[in-house]
Amino acid sequence: MRMAQDFSMRLPLIDGQGNFGSMDGDPAAAMRYTEARMAKVSTTLLADIEKDTVNFADNYDGSESEPVVLPARFPNLLVNGAAGIAVGMATNIPPHNLGEVIDATLALIDNPAATNTDLQDYVKGPDFPTGGIILGRSGVVSALETGRGSIVIRSRTHYEEIRGREAIIITETPFQVNKSAMIEKIAEAVKAKRIEGIADLRDESDRDGVRVVIELKRDAVGDVVLNQLYRFTPVQTHFGINMLALNHGRPEQLSLKDVLSSFITFREEVITRRTKFELGKARDRAHLAVGLVVAVSNIDEVVSIIRGAPSPAVARQTLLEREWDAGDILPYLDLIGEPPMPGSKGAVYRLTEIQVKAILDLRLHRLTALGRDEIGKELEELAEKIRGFLEILRSRARLYEVLRGEILDVRENFATPRRTEISMLEASGVNEEDLIAREDMVVTVTHGGYIKRVALDSYREQRRGGKGRSGMATREEDVLTTVFVANTHQPVLFFSNYGQVYKLKVWRLPLGTPQSRGKALVNLFPLAEGEVITNLMALPEDEDSWGELNVMFATRTGNVRRNLLSDFTNVPSNGKIAIRFDEGSDDRLVGVRVAHEDDDVLLAAQSGKCIRFPVRDVRVFKGRTATGVRGMRLAAGDQVMAISILNGQDATVEERDAYLKVAPWKNADVTGSSLSQERIDQMAEREQFILTITENGYGKRTSSYEYRTTGRGGQGIVNIVTSERNGAVVGSGPVSESDQLMLLTNAGKIIRIGVQDIRIAGRNTQGVTLFRVDQEEQVVSVAKVPEPDEGEEELDAEDTAAMDGDSASSASGSSEGEGEDAQATPQSLEDDAGDTDPDA
Repeated sequence: MRMAQDFSMRLPLIDGQGNFGSMDGDPAAAMRYTEARMAKVSTTLLADIEKDTVNFADNYDGSESEPVVLPARFPNLLVNGAAGIAVGMATNIPPHNLGEVIDATLALIDNPAATNTDLQDYVKGPDFPTGGIILGRSGVVSALETGRGSIVIRSRTHYEEIRGREAIIITETPFQVNKSAMIEKIAEAVKAKRIEGIADLRDESDRDGVRVVIELKRDAVGDVVLNQLYRFTPVQTHFGINMLALNHGRPEQLSLKDVLSSFITFREEVITRRTKFELGKARDRAHLAVGLVVAVSNIDEVVSIIRGAPSPAVARQTLLEREWDAGDILPYLDLIGEPPMPGSKGAVYRLTEIQVKAILDLRLHRLTALGRDEIGKELEELAEKIRGFLEILRSRARLYEVLRGEILDVRENFATPRRTEISMLEASGVNEEDLIAREDMVVTVTHGGYIKRVALDSYREQRRGGKGRSGMATREEDVLTTVFVANTHQPVLFFSNYGQVYKLKVWRLPLGTPQSRGKALVNLFPLAEGEVITNLMALPEDEDSWGELNVMFATRTGNVRRNLLSDFTNVPSNGKIAIRFDEGSDDRLVGVRVAHEDDDVLLAAQSGKCIRFPVRDVRVFKGRTATGVRGMRLAAGDQVMAISILNGQDATVEERDAYLKVAPWKNADVTGSSLSQERIDQMAEREQFILTITENGYGKRTSSYEYRTTGRGGQGIVNIVTSERNGAVVGSGPVSESDQLMLLTNAGKIIRIGVQDIRIAGRNTQGVTLFRVDQEEQVVSVAKVPEPDEGEEELDAEDTAAMDGDSASSASGSSEGEGEDAQATPQSLEDDAGDTDPDA
C-alpha cells in the first residue's frame, strides 16, 4: 500500500488503482476494491534478476525461493528512504532526489577519493514527496557526513487576500504529517489562546494538491501568526535522521559516501555476475555454432559417415572420434575456451557429444548456401558478444562505463525536479520578534488591572483646554492609572505592589483600540492573591547598554534605592523580587527610573512640594530586598507621587539667578547681564522644564534651574501651589518643547496636547488650565508622547475602531459624552488667576 502512495514515496514503485489512503490518515480500501501493477521505475529494480545477479534463499516454509536483495539500478535506500525499528536498533532514512543521488554516484565513480563535502555539491539534502522547506544546512550536513542529524521541516505557505482579509495558505506540509491532525492541532492552539489572530480555518485540498486556508483577523500580523503556527503546531516539525543499514549483514551507521560506495560495489558485483552469466550462455551457443560450422565445412564427409553407419549410435561415435581440421574455426576456439589439439598436419578439433547431437538434428534446409551463411553469421555475432563480455570482466574501466550508462538511463527516464527547498535560514535564526515591525505604541493600564497597547496614530492632537475624547471603555469602578509610549521591541519591566518585577516586550502585550478594554494583567503574569501591577518601566532596546545605567526606586513614604539596571536583565517568567517591604507596612512603590551617576533625582509630593538631590548621594545597593534610604521627609498625610531624573547641576546659584532673568524663553534683553552670550547658550542647552499637573486639570512648566540641589532627606521646596482650585499633584516630570501630553481622567477620557502650548511659570504658581474636567471628574494619569510626523493623518478613535474591525459598543462602562471630540478653545493666560511667583 505504502509503495503506491505518492505522499509517502519520493518515487512510487507501485501504480495503484483505487483508494490507497490519503494524507489525512484515511485507510486504504479493501483488496477487492483495488488494483495494482508495478510502476515503470520498478523494472529497474528487478532488471536482470533472472541472470544470476543476486543470491536467492528459501522462503519461510521452503516452498519457494526469493532474492536476498534486488539488483537495483539506483540506490532506492536513499531515493525512497526507510524507517523501522528492530531489536535494539532503529533506522530513519529520509528520501532524496533521484537525479541528485545519481549525479553524486557518477561523481564518486569518476573520483573515488571524493569526500562527503564534495558529494554535497550534488546531493543538497533530503527531498520529501510532500515538498516543504528545510531550515538550515547544519542538520543536513551532519546527516550526510555522519549518518545522524536532525532537520526542521516547515510547510510552504503564502498570503492571499480573501474577502478583504489576509489569509495564510498552506500548500505543502512536512513529511509524514497527518494533514487532518495538523488542522486539529491548529484549532486546539487557537482555542487554548496559544495562537491569536485566526478568524477562520478550513481545508480546501483536492486532487490538485494541498490547500489549507487560515483567515486572519483584521488586526492580526500575518508573520506573527505564522511564526506561532511554526512553534505550536505541526506546520513545522523536526525530522531525526538515523542512516543505519545492514552492510554485508552487519548494521552500520552510514554517511552519504558510505551508502554510495556500497551501492557502486554492489552494482559492480551485479554487472560482473550478469556478464559471467551472459558469457556462459554465449559460449554455450557458440560451442554449438562451432560444431555446425565444422559440419557444414565438411558436409560431404559428414553425410558419407552418416549414410554409411548402420545405426545412429555408430554414426554419433564415428563423428566423435573423427579429427577435423581446425583452420576455419581456430579464431573462435579461444573465445569459447576450447583450445585445438595438435595433429600431424596442424591443429585439429574433435566434436563433443552436444555438437554431434546438434549435427544429427540439423535440418536439411540449413545445408543450403543461405543456411551455411546464417550459421557463420551467428557464430560471428556470438564471437563479438563474447569479446564484449570478456572486456567487461577484464577491464574495470569498461565495467564502470557499463555501470554509468545504466544509471544514466535511469536518470534520463525517471529523474524529477527537487520538491523540497533547503533554506539557508537556520531554524533558530528567526523568532517572533524578528517579524514584528518597529512601531510606537501607547500602553495603558487601568486600576482594575487591564492592559493594552494601541498604535500611537490612533490619537490626534488637540489644543489645551479641550474637552478630550473617549480613550477606552472602563467599568464604572475602574479608572486609568498608567499610560506611556514605547517601541514594540522595547522590554518593559512590570513592578507590583508586592515588590515583584516581571518582564515582557511591548509587542507581546495585547493589541487593542482606543475604546477596547484590554486584557487582565493576571492573564499575563502569575500574580499572587491581592498582587497588582502598579509600575511599568520601558527600557532601552539594546540590553548591552544597560551596564552603565542605574535604576532609582522611590516609595510612597519617601524612601529611595539605587541598583544597577543589569540586576534586572534576566527576569524569569514567574518574576523575581525587586524591592522588599516590611511585613505590615503600607509603603508602596511609586516609581522606578533609569539614571546615570552624574544625574539628579527629583521627588514630587502630593502636597506640591519636591526635593532635588544628586544620584550619587544614594549608594548602589547590591541586593534587591532592601527598601533603601530616606529621600524626602514628608509631612503627615503626604506622600510621594513621582520620581524624575534630571541633568546634574553645573551652574552656581548666582549663574542660575542671572540666567532666569534673561532665559531665551523670556525673550528678555541680555544687555547688562552678568552672563556672557556663550554661557547663556550653554545653560540653555542643559536646561530642562519640569511639567507638573494637578488633579483638577491645571499645570505648568518650570525651568529646572529653579530647583536647587540639596541633600537627600530634607522636606523639600514648593513645586506648585496646591490650592482648592488646583487640587493635589498627580504627576510631575521633565518634558521637552516637542513633546506632547496625554492626560487621562477617571471617567476614561483622554486628551492629547502639545507641550509648547503650556505656559512656563515659576515654581510657586498655580499654572494654567490644561484639561477642562467635569464635576466629579479628575485627572488621574499623565504621560508624554513623541510628536507625530508632519502631515500625519489624524484619526478619530471611531475611525480607528472601524479600521480595526472592533466595535466600541462592546466595551462596558462608557461614561456620558465618551466618543465625542469636544472643541478645544485656546485659553488666555490671564484667565488663570493666582499665578504669582513669590520667593519660595
